Formats: sequence, structure tokens, C-alpha cells
Amino acid sequence: MLQPDKNFLGKPAPPNYVAGLGRGATGFTTRTDIGPARESGLADKLPGQERGDGDLGGDGRGGDDSGRFQDPDDDTGLFNTGPYEQDDEEADQIWESIEQQMDERRKKRREAQEKENIEQMKEQNPVISEQFTDLKRQLSHLSEGEWMAIPEATNISGKRRKKEPKMERFSAVPDSLLLADFREIGKARDKVLEIKLDQAGGDSVSGKTTIDPRGYLTSLNSSVVMTASDIGDIQKARQLLKSVTMTNPKHAPGWIAAARLEKLAGKMGTARSIIAKGCEECPKNEDIWMEASQLNTKENAKVILASAVRHLPKSVPIWLAASELEDDVKSKRRVFRRGLEFIPTSVQLWKAAISIEEPENAKVLLSRSVELIPASVDLWLALAKLETYENAQKVLNKARAAVPTSHEIWFAAAQLEEQQGHNERVYKIIHRAVLTLAKKGIVFDRERWLNEAVEMEERGYLEVCRSIIRAVANVDLEEENKADVWISEAERQQEKGHIECSRALFALALTEYPSDPDIWMSAAILEQNSGTLKTLIELLERAVKECPQDDNLWLMMAKTKWRRANDLDGARSTLMEALKANPDSESIWLAAVKIEVTEREYPRAQKLLQSTRKTLTDSAKVWMKSAVLERNLGNNEEAYSLVTQALEKWQDFPKLWMIKAQLEDKVAARATLSKAVKMCPDCIPLWCMSARLEPSIKARAILERCRVRNPKSDELWLESIAVERQAGNDANARTLLNQALRECPSSGLLWSEAIQSEKPQGRKSKSADAMKHCEKNAYVVCSVGRLLWQESKIDKAKRWFEKAVEYDPSWGDGWGYLYKFESTEAGTNPDSVIERCIKAEPRYGKVWQAVAKDPANFELDTKHILLLVASKLD
Repeated sequence: MLQPDKNFLGKPAPPNYVAGLGRGATGFTTRTDIGPARESGLADKLPGQERGDGDLGGDGRGGDDSGRFQDPDDDTGLFNTGPYEQDDEEADQIWESIEQQMDERRKKRREAQEKENIEQMKEQNPVISEQFTDLKRQLSHLSEGEWMAIPEATNISGKRRKKEPKMERFSAVPDSLLLADFREIGKARDKVLEIKLDQAGGDSVSGKTTIDPRGYLTSLNSSVVMTASDIGDIQKARQLLKSVTMTNPKHAPGWIAAARLEKLAGKMGTARSIIAKGCEECPKNEDIWMEASQLNTKENAKVILASAVRHLPKSVPIWLAASELEDDVKSKRRVFRRGLEFIPTSVQLWKAAISIEEPENAKVLLSRSVELIPASVDLWLALAKLETYENAQKVLNKARAAVPTSHEIWFAAAQLEEQQGHNERVYKIIHRAVLTLAKKGIVFDRERWLNEAVEMEERGYLEVCRSIIRAVANVDLEEENKADVWISEAERQQEKGHIECSRALFALALTEYPSDPDIWMSAAILEQNSGTLKTLIELLERAVKECPQDDNLWLMMAKTKWRRANDLDGARSTLMEALKANPDSESIWLAAVKIEVTEREYPRAQKLLQSTRKTLTDSAKVWMKSAVLERNLGNNEEAYSLVTQALEKWQDFPKLWMIKAQLEDKVAARATLSKAVKMCPDCIPLWCMSARLEPSIKARAILERCRVRNPKSDELWLESIAVERQAGNDANARTLLNQALRECPSSGLLWSEAIQSEKPQGRKSKSADAMKHCEKNAYVVCSVGRLLWQESKIDKAKRWFEKAVEYDPSWGDGWGYLYKFESTEAGTNPDSVIERCIKAEPRYGKVWQAVAKDPANFELDTKHILLLVASKLD
């Protein structure tokens, strides 16, 4: 048998190959491997000379002994001639990682050793504070007498014998003291003493004190004591300002600053002298004369201002300041007229002069002023106000000719006409104003015109307000956007309380779009909230004529006549007209039924429902209302018959199933509700009714099935929690509540339950968590109010109850808590709560619906339902 050829046969051995190494053989090197010694030059060396790398001496074994100290990482040994392959690199990386791991282990040992060494050093050489730890601890047992007997820290020598000389102690002098100017320090000390003497009220002439004994303490509170640093600063500022006034004496601000500095330092005489010199140097500066008058007494100020007007006869502030120094009107008039001789075109002087005159004299002055200053709109308007109607028209015509670009004059003319009751002329004037100003290049944007209309409304000129909005309605608007812009502006003005502007914008929109029911409804809501009953009914009558097919406008009109006007016949006739225009309207039929039921006209209501069932054959709600009425009247058999007939046609209407279950006994109701939840699987109240008829185990299973289908229903979670509590499983109830909050984190209903079920000490923190997740939720806010009420924080509790009904006025339980609080606490007004609740017409709430839907209470109105709800609340 032929043996295969080895692939290494006939080939040179690899570098550094040693035969038999795997079997334990050891390699050796002969002279033939390293060559003759003479070739390397080693044989020629004498004994005792330094051996080279190839020397055979050393330890007598024929090899070099220096290899013991060779670096193993330095490839200069046996394998330095071999190739560096990939496996070599991997091996090096492995060894390097091992070295790193070992180094980390050694590092931890080193750190532990160093820490131990530091601790030993601390034990051997403790810090000073640690050396006296035991002594500090003993100080806590010292008595007060022993403590007081401890010498002060400065008495380093302890007690001194009587015959011993006193030891002198010295301290190093700081450099700041060596650099101090002792002359300046002495001056500052003298200045402080002088100020204190002046404040004490001493008379340097007579030597007697002038202190007021009654006002001395008050003067101490108002006096300002300057420190040496303050005085030094004043001295530096004084020198600086002195340099300014000397180098540039014509610079008035320098004189003014110097005088004010002396006033601040309390040297009024020096201040007056400086400002007087400044007036001499700068007689043409207005500010320096005004400053001089303010620094002097009233009489001296008159003299100063008299000198000022000689140098500056056309300075309005100086003439006004001079008039303020006069006490009587005659003197003031003389000053003003003298000033107007020099400055006849000063509007400010004319206004000041006219303000102190009687109406007749003021009219004369105004007539003269508009001749001299025809461009002053204020003077023209002031003159027009003092004139009669005819003369005022003439004045305003002249004003328009003098100032054709002033819209204020046009508005004044419109206001004049409105004052006279000429409302038809107001719009003409405003319309002409807009056109004329546009020709003159004066064009305002919409916001500017709206602001002008708002100002007219605030001043009481309502017709001018309406005319402005009407005249500028189409400014900066495209045809397709007009309605939206007008409605948004009207709502914005309504929020700001500018009712007339909002009403004018709605009127404008209704003129352009009379067949839009939404605009009519928005305008009606405005009148309902801010208008009168008459204006509301008139608006609704116009609305139903323009939009007879809109149910909501008819219903609002009927309700307004019924509730607000107490016109029952008017409401009935309105609904009959509505049915003629909308014979198939379910809401109008049911509104007519509601009126009859509320007014306790039950036969009329039954007839209406019978007619409605014949007319509206596809309305399940009408059949449901019919069954509810019969049940409330005690006709349970008729009610059961109606609801059974209805369910044959509308099995997906959940309220029919509820009524049927309520009319049946417990066993039949279970079967009905079991079928109902299959027909209406998304109706949570049906599932809850079904669970309430079962024991806790089966109820839990029913609710779990519903939760699988509706995991985000907070009402369903709350029912499950109630089942666990009724069964006495409080732990399960808490678990379910936590799980419910995770599924519905923003449910105020669940957070309210969490607050009430929490222990008293944890309710505050739970309330804070609830407010973070649902800040403006009526349930949470009411729960916080209840918590504050329990803590007897009456004022805060009232505010929180008020917030609850503000956030959700349709929640009846909130009104019940508010009324219960108001009727329980003294100093409150529960009657106002009843009035507001009737106006809000609440519709839901756990306790509210239980009371309102009870057949025994179906005749109760909102007031009595509220009282009954409040009595049932905790």
C-alpha cells in the first residue's frame, strides 16, 4: 500500500525548528550553528577583556550569562529572526489582557494598603482637634460658675500676682495704617462731629439747644448719619466738581451737580451760593434757573424766576414754575398772560391759562388761542365743548378745514350729533371721515379702528362705536374670509367685556349672512348673557324667520319665553309653530312634552307622546320617554308594554333595557341584563347594573369581562372597587385603585376616590398628586374642598367648592356639596347657591342622578332636588 507524500518533505525546515521537541527533546546549539569564533572577532580578545555577544566564557558553560537580564519583550533573542504572524499577535493580546487584569487586582491591593497606611499615620499623628475630643466632651458637664471662671482667650498669661509687673503685648501694624492720611482722618472726624451737632439742633450763636422735645424721636428716625467713608466720598466729589466748574464755568450741569452735592451734605447755604454763581455764569440755561428756584425759599424763588424770564422770556417751563409759586388765581392769571405775550404759540401755556378761568372767560381765551395756533386739535375740541350745538358745529367745521388730517375732529362731530339724538347723522359723518382721511393718505388698519370703537364705547358713545365698526367693516378683508373674521373679532371683544363692539360685529355679520344659523345662535348667546330679555326675544324672532329649519333657535326661543318671561302660552305657541316648520323634529316634540310634564299637565303630555310615536316611527327615544312617563305616573304595566314593544325594534338602545330591568323582579332583571350586555357590549351602565344584581364573586367576573373590553373606563373601575369594598376586601380594592390610576391617570373620578380612601395623614400628598394629573377637574377640586372643610379651614374650603362648580357647572353633586357647606357654616348665603344652581341646570352626578331619576321624585324641581342631594352627601 502506497503511503501519501507528506507536504513538508523536500522542503526546508521552518525557522527555529527543533526536532523532537514535542517528545521532550531539548535543543542545543553547536559552533556550526553560530560560525567560527574568529569570524566574529572574539578569539582575538585577550583574557580579562570585555566579552561580546558571542563569547564562550562567563560561567564556564560556553554561553553568555547576560541573557538572564534581557527584557523578554525585546525580540533580540532566539526568535528575533522569525516572522510575526497573526497567532503571535493574538497571543500577545491575550497576555496583555491578563497583565491588565492582574494590574487591576494589584491596584486594589495597593489602594487598600495605602488607606491602611494613612489610618496608621493618623493614629500615630492625630490632628489637634482630635487630640482634645475627650476634653470637649467633658465641657458639657461644667456648671455655669465653672464656665464663667474660664479666663478669656486673650489673657494668655493667666492670673498675675500683685507685685509682678504687667506684661506688655504688641501687635503688628498693618500697611493700610502706614499709608493713611492722618490729616484727612482728623478733618473727617471734625466733620462728623459738626454734622452731629447740627442734627442735635444746637444754636451756635446763643449756645442754647433748639431740640423739639415732642418731635425728637421722629427726627431721629428720619436723620441720616454719614460715616467717615461717606464724608470722604463727598469731599472727593466736591473737589472733582470744583475742578469742573473752574475749568468750564459755562457748563451748567457742573454747577447743578455741585449744588446738589452740597444739598446732600446738608449745606443749603453753600448750595444756594454755588447755584447763584452758576446762574451768573450760565444765564441762558433753563435747567440751572429751575434748580436755583427749587433750592431757595418761595419768596427767593419768585425773585430768581423773575430774573430767569428776563434772560429766557420764551421758556415755557420757567413761566409754568413761576405760576405755581403764586397762591391766588389773579396772580397766576397775570403770570400766564405775561408769558403768552412772549410765547403766543405755546399750547401748554394756553391750556394752563384756560384751566383756571371760568367757562365764559375760557371761551374767549380758546377763541383767541385757535386763531394763534390753528393746528392744535385739543384747543379746537375744548372750544367746541364750551359752545352751543350750532356754534359747536361751526367750530368743528373750521377745525376740519384747519386740520384736515385729524380723525379726532370727525369723531367729535359724530359725538355731538349723538348727544343731540341725531343717530342717523352719526354714520354719515363717520363714513365721510373714513373716505376723506383715505384721500389725505391717512389709512388705519383694522386693529386701530377697533381700538377707536372700543374707546367710544368706554366713553358712552355707543352709536359712534357702532358706526365706526360699520364704516370700516371691509378694511383689509377678503370676501371669503369676512364672516370668520367678524365672528372671531366679536367673540374676542365679548371676552374683553366690550359688549357693544361685539354686538355691532354680530349685527354686521347677520346683515351680510342672514341665513347662517350659527351666527344667529352666537348673537343670541351674547344677548342672553349681556342683553335684556326684550332684545333677546326680538333677536330670536328675527332668527326663526330667517332660519325656520333650525331646531336650536326655536328651542331657545321657547325656553326663553317659558323660563325667563314666564309666558307658558307663548312657549307652547312657539313650539307649535316650530312643529309646523319642522314636523319631523324629535327635539321639538320632546321639548313640548317636557313643558307639559314640568307644568304637571300629564294628560297633555301623554297625548303629545302618543302623537309623536305615530309621527316619528323611527325614534327609540320617544318610546323611551313614553315608558319613563308611564313608570313615573305609576302605570308600570303600560310602561312595561311600551318598552317591550320598543325592544322588538331597537335592541341596541341601552336605556330601553335599563327601564325594562327596573320594572322587573330580580330574577327576570338578571336575564334581561344578561341579554342586554350582549346587545350593547359598550354600555358601561348596563354592565354595572348587571353586576349589582349578583353576589360579589359573580359581580367581579362580570366587571372583569367588561374591563377587558373597556380598559379605559373610570366608571367601570370605580364599580369594581366598590364591589371589593362591599365584600370586605380592602386590600383588593386598593390594588384595583392603583391599577385603575395607571390605566386612567387623568381621571378625576378615580383620583377623588383615591383621596377619600387614603388615610387622614396621607390625604394632602394624595391631593397634590391628583392636582398634578388633573388640575382643573371638578371631582378633585371638590375633594380638596372637603378635606379643607374637615380641617376647619372654612375660607379655603369655600374657594375650592366654588372652583368645583365653576369648572363643571353641570355636575349636580358639586352643587350639592357647595350648598351643604353654605347651609352648615355661619355667615354664608345658601340662597345664592340655589339661584345659581337653577340657572346652571345640572344634569349628572352619582347622587344627583339617583335622586333626580327616582320615580318618587319626578315632580321635584331643581331647588328641591338640590336640597335632597345635599342631605344625602357625606
